[in-house]
Amino acid sequence: MTDSPRPGAPARVTTKITVPDPQLMVNLLGAGDELLRLVERAVASDIHVRGNEITITGAPADNALTARIFTELIELIEKGETLTADSVRRTVGMIEQGSDERPAEVLTLNILSRRGRTIRPKTLGQKRYVDAIDGHTIVFGIGPAGTGKTYLAMAKAVQSLQAKQVTRIILTRPAVEAGERLGFLPGTLYEKIDPYLRPLYDALHDMIDPDSIPRLTQNGTIEVAPLAYMRGRTLNDAFIILDEAQNTTLEQMKMFLTRLGFGSKIVVTGDVTQVDLPGGTRSGLRVVREILDGVDDVHFSMLTSADVVRHRLVSDIVDAYAKWDAAQEPESGQAVHAVPSRGGRAGRRR
Repeated sequence: MTDSPRPGAPARVTTKITVPDPQLMVNLLGAGDELLRLVERAVASDIHVRGNEITITGAPADNALTARIFTELIELIEKGETLTADSVRRTVGMIEQGSDERPAEVLTLNILSRRGRTIRPKTLGQKRYVDAIDGHTIVFGIGPAGTGKTYLAMAKAVQSLQAKQVTRIILTRPAVEAGERLGFLPGTLYEKIDPYLRPLYDALHDMIDPDSIPRLTQNGTIEVAPLAYMRGRTLNDAFIILDEAQNTTLEQMKMFLTRLGFGSKIVVTGDVTQVDLPGGTRSGLRVVREILDGVDDVHFSMLTSADVVRHRLVSDIVDAYAKWDAAQEPESGQAVHAVPSRGGRAGRRR
């Protein structure tokens, strides 16, 4: 028996999708129909599968969204991708954002491949960030932890080096610590600053043969150094990444940006909600957008919790902190630099 529609409710219609390849249908549904259930929980339409036919029943707009999800997932499989729960969730999320960009194109945009592993954007925001790096001389990647700001910038740097678009990669960070002082740490200056540069080395090991990294660093093809080492230099023919830029002062940010030489590209990454500067010190990253507003060939990519590619809880944690920060603002009377939360979801929530 079919329920009668509520007065004023949109009419329910039926949309059918035929999948001619039985193996493609198996990949589309997933083991034990796991992937089908993910789609069912994310949309408002009812979905029924029989043989090689998917029947979608619901309001026309809901059916259109559901049909587009299946169309994109089918194209991903046809492009040689193995569907996972993560890729299904990301496809659904991108379609619900209402963008004209196709998830099948975003999720198959290869940046770098090594030993069978391919680095590519996993969200619409990441894809736009990567496109911005291709199209601008200076790009700021600003967003919470886990959004791939530094990792994707590193992949683009290695890609540029391999394509001979630049002759060297320069990676730098301000040596500002969370709760500790460098002077109290044991060892030489290099040993003291090494922990702050270690994340950059870790990313390099994912992208370049680890055995070649010492040689590349010794001959200057790759340089990893604290931000203070940039002063007084002009950096030509280089791909330059400033990581953890929220811990730069106004003066340090100006110093760094003016190191730009001919044939070079700069990517600045940071999270304005995690500033470790001493109290009262203004973060150069927080104000640089206002300073450089309208300057040609400078782009700001704002990543959000929707672009987090770590454990799914990380995205929820980022949103929870942003909500808490917003609630504190009326009490403190101070502006809180919170990360924008994800937009609403269409259809049923998980």
